[in-house]
Amino acid sequence: MKLLLVDGSALLHRAYHAYPALTTKTGEVVGAVYGVASMLISAITEEVPTHVVVAWDLPQPTFRHKLFVGYKAQRPKADQEMVEQIPKVKEIIEVMGVKQLAKDGYEADDIIGTLAERSDHAKDTEVVILTGDQDTMQLVTPHVRVLTPAKGDQPAKFYDPAAVLAKYGVTPEQIVDYKALVGDQSDNIPGVPGIGPKTAAKLLNTYGSLENIYKSVDQIQDSRFKIQELDSKIKEKLIAGKDSALLSQELSRIVVDVPIGVTAEQMEYRGLHGVTLKAKLEELGFKSLIRRIYPEEVEAKKKKINENQMSLI
Repeated sequence: MKLLLVDGSALLHRAYHAYPALTTKTGEVVGAVYGVASMLISAITEEVPTHVVVAWDLPQPTFRHKLFVGYKAQRPKADQEMVEQIPKVKEIIEVMGVKQLAKDGYEADDIIGTLAERSDHAKDTEVVILTGDQDTMQLVTPHVRVLTPAKGDQPAKFYDPAAVLAKYGVTPEQIVDYKALVGDQSDNIPGVPGIGPKTAAKLLNTYGSLENIYKSVDQIQDSRFKIQELDSKIKEKLIAGKDSALLSQELSRIVVDVPIGVTAEQMEYRGLHGVTLKAKLEELGFKSLIRRIYPEEVEAKKKKINENQMSLI
């Protein structure tokens, strides 16, 4: 079993900002629809999953908003042009035959985390998480990888445990504690004021976890970092920011036991080729996607045109 888990909300935002404002013949803007469909088609074509799920955030507050009123409070209201494309994005995903899920009180990451956790313990199962949001790095294991789509000049990239360590300086198991220390500006998670990525990684490499850091806060020595005067300042920051660190840890941790009533059979994927999908792509004017999915039909049409032209000579 190969399960592709897609963060629909993250992909929608990336598509909206990365793709031009394409329009249909009737003038309807569908750039984000095209972008999401294109990224999903690429992932399905390249990864050939046996099961696929797209998870969505809901507009209602989640348990994290109840924990911290400032959670994501700094984010501007979504552009109306993007919001208006959401129904068509979900429609084309449905036509592609992909299961879509959302859950009151939770985020897309929590649905993905729950399904990844279930699958990680299943025999002979591989999980690929397609997202533009890097919160899911905490879910990476030898059997669960994160795939970030191409962005500008940056190609698509896979993250396994080694790649997470190379990027952040900590293991996937330490990502939650890492974010508890450094915070996350995109989600308005405060972290510990004054603790940056390098210091957080050094602390976690030395003490292993946030819990151990605070157990050992009185034992931080100059030799740990080989930077004199810095350690007393770090200690002060950790002590002053303890409550913020513990709150940030809870906000950053993806839930892996969301009550989701979905079966493996419901997540099963039967392939891109379908009459309904082709008709929808034609309706939206996505000719390049049709060529990618149905190359044999395109070639057949070209061949027939060439034969007709030859017969006229």
